[in-house]
Order: sequence, then C-alpha cells, then structure tokens
Amino acid sequence: MSTLSVDTITGKSTSTNLTIGSTPVVSSSANSLTIRGEGSNQTSIQQGLAKCWVGFVGTGTISVSDSFNLSSLNDDDTGTYTANFSTNMANDDYCWSASMKDGTTQGRGRYSCPQNASTYSTSAFQMEFQNDTTSTMQDVDHGALTVTGDLA
Repeated sequence: MSTLSVDTITGKSTSTNLTIGSTPVVSSSANSLTIRGEGSNQTSIQQGLAKCWVGFVGTGTISVSDSFNLSSLNDDDTGTYTANFSTNMANDDYCWSASMKDGTTQGRGRYSCPQNASTYSTSAFQMEFQNDTTSTMQDVDHGALTVTGDLA
C-alpha cells in the first residue's frame, strides 16, 4: 500500500478532475465539489449534505439524542418544538423532513409546519406533531428533523 500526504492539490485549470479508485471527483468552481453518483450523473457534495439534523426525546424534559448544526432545541408547547441552527441557512427556502415515533400511536403521528416567518426562518425551524386519530397536538417519544439547502 502507498500513502500520499499533501496539504494542497493544485489543478492545471479551473476544472480539475481527480480520480480516487475508479470514482472521478471534479472541482468545477470555487467552493464546489462534485462526485460521480449513479451511472454517469454528477452529484454536488455541498448540495447533497444535510445542513442540520436532530434526533430527540420530546416527552417530559426534552433531550437531544444526537444532532448536527443545532444550537438548541426548545419545547414550545404540547407537540411543538423549535430547532435553532448553529449556522444560519442562506434563506428560508430550504427543504426539511421531520418524523416521529410515539409509544401509543407508533407510525400514526403526522407533522406539519406553520409557514410564517417567526417559525420557519433562516435561524430556526418549528415542528408541530399532531396525532392522526385525535387531531390533537401530541408530545412524541422520539422526534427527528433533517434540513437540506444552502448555509449562509
């Protein structure tokens, strides 16, 4: 086995192809890195990464199980939690996905997001969890949020 240890790799032009094994990694512009995904399609490394995620226990005193780019998680009300980002998003047009599991309604919970600036912003995202059967807000045993988009 060979080891190559360098601090900087400089390309011959503005678009540099680097191959690792049989996978081409392409640097097409400043602060942009793509890699060949399935077939011959290119995937942007920056665009394809989660910019914030959190797993939490939402009953009693809430606790964060694990997270990335999360400064804090607030328990706002029954079934309502706000994730505050450590690093802001570039805008409030990011994509999100939230999920829940509850001991009494496992797989039957649903979530919604109020679409107003105070709860869906560049610095925070509010999740609301509602029981499908009773249509009432409900604290969750296990909640999760993933946010993708551009960081500020």
